[in-house]
Amino acid sequence: MSKIDWDAKRSEVLAAPKNGYDMISEADKGEMAEYCSAYIDFLDAAKTEREAVIEAVSQAEKAGFTAYDSNKKLVAGDKIYYINRGKNVTFAVIGEKPLALGARFCVSHIDAPRLDLKPNPLYEDGEMAYLKTHYYGGIKKYQWTAIPLALHGILALTDGSILHVNIGEDDKDPVFCITDLLIHLSKDQMKKTLADGVSGENLNILFGSQPVGEEKGSDRVKLGVMMLLNEKYGIIEEDFLSAELILVPAVKAREVGLDRSFIGAYGHDDRVCAYAGLYPLLAMTEIPAHSAFCVMVDKEEIGSEGVTSMQSAAFDTFIEKLCMNQGGNLRDCFAYSICMSSDVANGYDPIYGDVSDRRNSAKINYGIAVCKYTGSRGKSGASDASGELMARFRRCFSRGDVIWQISELGKVDAGGGGTIAKFMAMRNIDTLDAGVPVLSMHAPFEIVSKLDTYMTMKASRAFYNMD
Repeated sequence: MSKIDWDAKRSEVLAAPKNGYDMISEADKGEMAEYCSAYIDFLDAAKTEREAVIEAVSQAEKAGFTAYDSNKKLVAGDKIYYINRGKNVTFAVIGEKPLALGARFCVSHIDAPRLDLKPNPLYEDGEMAYLKTHYYGGIKKYQWTAIPLALHGILALTDGSILHVNIGEDDKDPVFCITDLLIHLSKDQMKKTLADGVSGENLNILFGSQPVGEEKGSDRVKLGVMMLLNEKYGIIEEDFLSAELILVPAVKAREVGLDRSFIGAYGHDDRVCAYAGLYPLLAMTEIPAHSAFCVMVDKEEIGSEGVTSMQSAAFDTFIEKLCMNQGGNLRDCFAYSICMSSDVANGYDPIYGDVSDRRNSAKINYGIAVCKYTGSRGKSGASDASGELMARFRRCFSRGDVIWQISELGKVDAGGGGTIAKFMAMRNIDTLDAGVPVLSMHAPFEIVSKLDTYMTMKASRAFYNMD
């Protein structure tokens, strides 16, 4: 190669990545607006993993999906779903090729950081009623004080009935909050680190203050709120012991920025990727070569432990049933499959730029962020995708006209984190992490760009047809 040719080639290879808005077509802009509007609606309907399953299944049934029937012989084109304990769901479009020759798994999680009620939460102090909480996942505790919160979840009663709770989302509902110390008396608090300024045991929900009865000193306020709960749900205090009640921000998903280029909401991590996997699967009109799966799981934020997590054998059991239905083998299916572990990435924020390597950080509006590996420091806890797999995804995204970028989760020694990718890889499935860059990740109000959100959906659509 001559010097002139090499210089041209070097200029091509080292060209700076482009902002997605300099590359996106007008047709894509129209579809992006439609998709982001649908995603905003999904977010508002799905603030918990249970609600996400209910909403996803509702949309799937409208698109022709039916609950899996083990007595029915699978044929190419079948659209099925399987729910695991109400908190985990798998959707599938059966492909032309048998499962023994592999499948395409787009996996994501639908749980998010939040505040769970303790089993015995209700108490009275200072003639005010409170609920004790136990935070779930990685949060900055101070971010959860002095903001409106909504109560979601279920009450499982001893007669076998399930009551669904949702208080604080309707404009006419009351909301709840955690009080903070006034600035005038917070001299000692302000000397503490951010981690210690608010303790986990003080994340107590202000629940009421109106007493009932005349016998003073007998928890009259606590009795008052219990009477209201009994009137609305027919429950007694003991029923808290078998409840799953959580507090989430009582805010709607909103467009952010004067140009409306961002979406702000609670729970982007990781519902922004979960919906990106669901949407194109529901719209699939042609039978894919390989069976296409959208898998939404629970418990990622606490290490993927438990029966509804990605580590659960429930996933293997379901896929094995499908393989047996076709006379195939689960291990063969996994060995020839490919997985896109679709989880959010750290979006580069110039205000906090010192924790990121700019050459390897996901930028806002530069498309879906591909992470060859996550993990902490020396790649601890990571699934490290092979070069061959990276090349297949590059080819796939190029064919699907997907705008994408490479990403790491901050500087090497800055910290890190993991995803469910490693649990798919442990099943002998080639797996790559890819997802939407997020600002203010794990905060009560996270930010994503519409362009990156849309490109992640396009990436999922292309992935389902990967050769």
